[in-house]
Amino acid sequence: MRKLSLGLMALLIAACYFVPYVLLGSVESWKGAFLFWTLAGLLVIGVNAMATASFGSDDQ
Repeated sequence: MRKLSLGLMALLIAACYFVPYVLLGSVESWKGAFLFWTLAGLLVIGVNAMATASFGSDDQ
C-alpha cells in the first residue's frame, strides 16, 4: 500500500508542475487554476491519509 501511495504522490507532484504551466498556461481566468489547486490539495490529503493509515503504535 505504501508503494502505491508513493506512486500516486509522485504523479500528483508531476501534475502540480505540468498542469498549471502547460495545460492552464494560456487560460486567462484564475478559476481554472483555483479548481485545479483545490482538487490537487484534496487529493494530496487523501493520498497522505491512505499512506499513513497503516501506521500504528508499533511503528516507531
